[in-house]
Amino acid sequence: MSTAPQPPRRPQPSRLSRRQFVKGTTLAAAAPFVTGPLARAALPPVDDPDVLRIGLVGCGGRGTGAAFNALGAENGTVRLVAMADVFPDKIESSLGHLKKSLGDRAHLVEVDEEHRFAGFDAYQRLIDSDVDVVLFATPPHFRPMHLRAAIEAGKHVFTEKPMAVDGPGVRSVLETAAMAKRKQLSLVSGFCWRYNVRHREFYGRIADGALGDLRAVYSTYNASPLGQNPRQPGWSDMEWQLRNWQHFCWLGGDHIVEQAVHSVDKMGWVMGDRTPVSVTAIGGRQAREGAESGNIYDHFSATFEYEGGVKAFHMCRQMANCSYDNSDFIMGAKGTGTIASGGWHHELTGENAWVYEGDGNDMYQNEHDEMFAAIRKGEPINDGVWMTRSTMLAIMARMSAYTGQTITWEQALASELRLGPDGYSFSDLAVGPVPIPGKTRFA
Repeated sequence: MSTAPQPPRRPQPSRLSRRQFVKGTTLAAAAPFVTGPLARAALPPVDDPDVLRIGLVGCGGRGTGAAFNALGAENGTVRLVAMADVFPDKIESSLGHLKKSLGDRAHLVEVDEEHRFAGFDAYQRLIDSDVDVVLFATPPHFRPMHLRAAIEAGKHVFTEKPMAVDGPGVRSVLETAAMAKRKQLSLVSGFCWRYNVRHREFYGRIADGALGDLRAVYSTYNASPLGQNPRQPGWSDMEWQLRNWQHFCWLGGDHIVEQAVHSVDKMGWVMGDRTPVSVTAIGGRQAREGAESGNIYDHFSATFEYEGGVKAFHMCRQMANCSYDNSDFIMGAKGTGTIASGGWHHELTGENAWVYEGDGNDMYQNEHDEMFAAIRKGEPINDGVWMTRSTMLAIMARMSAYTGQTITWEQALASELRLGPDGYSFSDLAVGPVPIPGKTRFA
């Protein structure tokens, strides 16, 4: 099993010119479904040539948080200079929240009117502006297309999880991750627990053999439903679904892919990021009501089979008025490991008993601290393979639950089912049926 990453040692930024560190100058080819010409916009001048210019694509709550963390990664040598979202109101709302949250550092936001890009082609217009680093926090359906455009254009990337919602998307991101490696570009994922020092120590000890041979893993992500946005007069089907994207499978991948994938990722981590043989899962929709709840399930339970007889179990649900639990349990030949609900208590029992007693860290901030330090050093971080494999784990569990079939890793990865429409416009868009195990076919 591979050794887990060690707690970060943040180097001091070097005085490396922005133009020196940016690698890969090939402009991205026009990505599919772009609606209109892609005009290259010149950004406002920055006095310090070492300032790194960042652009944010996806201006909801998570995107706003990512921009805040990026601006805190270095001592005044990062600027937010461009923002993009399908909806102009999201950009303005994010700008307001950022400036208020930054306080006396609000000057780090330098997004003029010409660099607030709205529409389905907004991501490409931002990439084609003079940014160095792109932050992606859009609905996951768009992630493969967006990542490829940014890496082709030679940009360093931070991307929220998950990386895709279907097999074709996963294969695309794996190709993009390989391209980022060739171009020596950082590709850092929003699987934030991998940047948590408590988790790194815990999983590092297990990787070093503290529990002996692994027997089983069990994780939970039992939570409440996410919020909804009631349909407003004048909204097209597309706008209504985009503003409720977590509730539509083509946009978010269902909640096991969009939310519980954090726990599935930790399962992959403790298994050394090796792929399972197969998964058998169940799930359904008992408590969700109303049109805004879309077509996703509200509960899943999955059993992953690994070589050597090791099993990994996962359970998640989004139901109101039910108990909350987000825990991880690892069983080995020499003891057990537990991360209690909330992720704060880490303990090993058995021959190598241990409890974490050190300081914690802000894992959301650490993602950006490590990425920008790596960019400055010219030693890019590439989370591409494992972040995409973790996404595939969650997708294959959804496939199994939807169809009622045991799905192998090879079947899931080779799936040709692409979720979503063939093109993007604010027009009619039918909602797909809720899948029925035994009737819904695997494709």
